[in-house]
Amino acid sequence: MPKPDGLSRRERQIMDILHRLGGAAPAQVRDALPNPPSYTAVNTLLRLLMESGHVRRTQEGQRFVYSPTQPRQAAGKSAMRQVLQTFFGGDLETAVATLLSEAETELTDEEAARLSALIEGAKGSDHEVSAGGSHAHDTEGG
Repeated sequence: MPKPDGLSRRERQIMDILHRLGGAAPAQVRDALPNPPSYTAVNTLLRLLMESGHVRRTQEGQRFVYSPTQPRQAAGKSAMRQVLQTFFGGDLETAVATLLSEAETELTDEEAARLSALIEGAKGSDHEVSAGGSHAHDTEGG
């Protein structure tokens, strides 16, 4: 299982490209990067991502193709747990309040209803919520 934290900005960009494309050769990754580094640098980053368990490499004909080891939703869930722990001390209520207080956050009635249903579902369940890969806080009252 890959380590959820510690990705550089470039590594996160590469992971986004690989998730979006489902897998790519180094040249495809380089072409999709903003202000792309050298081809050698892309290969080095892909090798590091492979060594840390974030990507796997397969050979297709004469080229190597790199793809994520986890589906986007699983990777997102892991990243959200890390953000929740790092920036909010594990306090889900504060994290959600922060997101909702942003000026650009405007919930539609449908989104508010779905979020309410997710919260209700998380109260009585094993805290696994299906929509969007949400994961409720495991402490009482939080």
